[in-house]
Amino acid sequence: MLKTFSATDVGRKRQLNQDYVFTSDTAVGNLPNLFIVADGMGGHNAGDFASSFTTQYVVREITSSDLTNPIKIIRNAIEKANLALIDEAGEDSGKKGMGTTIVVATIIDDCLCVANVGDSRLYLVNDDIVQITRDHSLVEEMVLTGKIDREEARTHPDKNIITRAIGATADLKVDFFDMKLREGDEILMCTDGLSNMVEDQEIRMIMEREDDVAGQVSALINEANENGGKDNIAVIVIKPFA
Repeated sequence: MLKTFSATDVGRKRQLNQDYVFTSDTAVGNLPNLFIVADGMGGHNAGDFASSFTTQYVVREITSSDLTNPIKIIRNAIEKANLALIDEAGEDSGKKGMGTTIVVATIIDDCLCVANVGDSRLYLVNDDIVQITRDHSLVEEMVLTGKIDREEARTHPDKNIITRAIGATADLKVDFFDMKLREGDEILMCTDGLSNMVEDQEIRMIMEREDDVAGQVSALINEANENGGKDNIAVIVIKPFA
């Protein structure tokens, strides 16, 4: 029996919450469940609009999709949402340049399927914590090319520059990941308001310490705020075998 809990928090520095989450532990269209986290960007209300509009568009497309392959279902929904967001930005000068990250996940039997655009993350947590998604960011590219190490990346001044986002270009590349889940695995989806504020191993220890999904989400958000809360925080925790 799958258990899940989610929440967003404005953090301690921002006036507006541009993070958005969607969770359903029951079927959405031909998918048995659906989990989405998005982190919007853009001036005024544009980032807030981008994350909510994109998430809701993806959910609608998945709900009405006749496709049966989960990767095709999710890819099609994200690509359509991307074009729709670009159209929205073109019709309103106040939304010009807006965009959003997105991570979409579904669990089919004991398999996890994940789609990712941007630097929001999905982790697999058990005896260790492993980042499944790969950040589409400038500092991640610098790490991969050996220009900086992982520790320097955490505090790099260009950490907020992402190289891929919904709404940025019509020619969107979506990364997909899939893995087999095992007993004891927990899934964490989050925006960088958590991952920039709390070290990975600290995240794992908090999740190990808290018994239930609601307590885990609350404790993670509290820790991010205690460490400065420099950005909005969005967290989804899923226990596939609860």
